[in-house]
Amino acid sequence: MDKSSIIFGNPIDAKTVRKAEKSKAKFIKKFGDDSKTLYHLGLEPIKQIDGMGIQNLVHADTPLVMPENPLIVGNIRMGFGHYRIALAIASCARHMGRTPLWLDLASFDSTGSKMIRSQNDLYSLGSKLSQKIGLFNKLVWEPMNSEGFRKITYNAADQKNSELLVPLFCDIPKDTPYVGTHVWPSQAAVHAGLTHVVNAIPDNWPMGLHLAEGSIHTVQTPFAYMGYKKLNGMAKYPLKPMPDGSLYRVGHYIDHELVSNIEADCAARTERMKRGEPVRFLMTVGGAGAGGDLYLAMAKHLMPYVKKGMAELWINFGDHLSMWEVFKKKLPELTDCADTYFDDYEGLKAWAATLDGASSGVTAFCHKDIFEAVYSTNLLMRHADVLVTKPSELAFYPVPKLMMRHIGGHEVYGAVYAREMGDATYECETASALCDMIDSLISDKALITAMCGRIVDLYRAGVYNGGYEVVRLAIEGK
Repeated sequence: MDKSSIIFGNPIDAKTVRKAEKSKAKFIKKFGDDSKTLYHLGLEPIKQIDGMGIQNLVHADTPLVMPENPLIVGNIRMGFGHYRIALAIASCARHMGRTPLWLDLASFDSTGSKMIRSQNDLYSLGSKLSQKIGLFNKLVWEPMNSEGFRKITYNAADQKNSELLVPLFCDIPKDTPYVGTHVWPSQAAVHAGLTHVVNAIPDNWPMGLHLAEGSIHTVQTPFAYMGYKKLNGMAKYPLKPMPDGSLYRVGHYIDHELVSNIEADCAARTERMKRGEPVRFLMTVGGAGAGGDLYLAMAKHLMPYVKKGMAELWINFGDHLSMWEVFKKKLPELTDCADTYFDDYEGLKAWAATLDGASSGVTAFCHKDIFEAVYSTNLLMRHADVLVTKPSELAFYPVPKLMMRHIGGHEVYGAVYAREMGDATYECETASALCDMIDSLISDKALITAMCGRIVDLYRAGVYNGGYEVVRLAIEGK
C-alpha cells in the first residue's frame, strides 16, 4: 500500500498525494534516478570513539559481509541531536551484546543522500534566520516547527521522498535489527522491506512528521505517548489512532556509560556542593549562532565567579571554530585565560580523567570530527554540575540542566517536561533570566542538590532506560 495515500488507516487527500509525488519527482530531476543502482556497503571502524565498537557502513565495491549479532543505527546529521541519540542507541546495543553498525544515509553519493543534504541545508538556514530575524521566527519558523510539521499531511511527502533511499539497503538482510533516530532512515528501512525497524522519535511534541508506518514507534514520555497514540492535533478532525503494537513509551534514550554511572555521578555532584567547590557549568555552544548572544551574555556574567573560584566554565564549540573566533572578538577576557583543546580529543579525554579532583578556570574545546564534537559533551557531562543547553535532545539527559530559550516551537515541550520531572530549571528565555538563574545556582547549592536527587529517583524508576528498550524492541521485531 502506498504510504503517502493512507497513514494508519487515515486517507490523505488527492491534492496532498499529488504534491508528494511532485516532490519526489523534483529530487529525481535534480539529482538523478538511481532506483536501479546497486549500492554495496562495507565496514570501517569509527576509531574516534574507541571502546564503543561501532562500525561505519560505507560505500564498497563488493557486497556487505554482515558481522555477528548486528544492530544498525540509521541516522542523519541534522545538527547534533540525531547523532547524539544514535550514539546512545549504539552504546546500549554494544552493552547488550550487539555489534552496532552506523548508517548515515546523508553520507553517500546517492540521489536519496543528496535529497537529505539539500533538505538539511534548508532547515539549517531557517534555524539561523529564526535567531536573527524576529519577524521570521514569529511568523514562519515557530508556527512551522510547532504546527506545520504536526499535520499528518506533512508525512505524505516525507514518505514519498524516503523511497529515494531504498537503493542504499540492497545489501542489508531484511530481518536485521534496525533503529532509526530520524524519521527518514526509519521510513527508508520500511520501504526497503526490513522487518525489525524501530523509529526512535526524538521530540516530546507529537508531530505527523515523525510517523513511519510499518515500524515500531518509540517515545520517551507519557505526554508523547498519548499524543501519538491519538494522532492528536494532526488534522482538523479526529483521526483513527495508531494500532496496538505500533507505539511504545520506553523512557529516555541515554548512553549506557551515562546510565550506569548516574548514582555515582550525582553523589559526586552533591559532595562538591557540600564542600563549597566551584560550580561546574558545561555549555553546548556548537555553531550557527543558535542562541550565540545568550551564551556570550552568560559567559561574561560567569567570569567574575570564575575569577573568585566560585565557578568553572567548560565550553563545547562542537565543530564550529568560527564561534570561538566570535568569543575572541567579543569576550577576550574569557578566551585569553581559557585552556583549549582544539582537535585534541586525546588531550580532552586525559583532562576529563583528572576531574574527580578539584579543577578551576575556563576550558574550551572544538573538534572538526563530528563524532568527537558530539561525544565531547557526553565525556564532560558526567563531571559537570550544570549543563547549559536549549531544550533539544539534551533535555532528557541525566544531568542538572539550565534551560535556555528553545529554537523552534517543538522544543518547548522538552523544556516543560524536564522542569516537571525536576531535573532541570524552567526555560529561561532572556539573558537576564539566564544570568539570574546562574546567580541562584551558585548561591543556593540546594537547587543543584535537589536536581541530583530527582535524577537518582528517575533512574531508580527506570526512566533513563529507553536506549536499552529500543534495542530490545528492534531485536524482537514486530
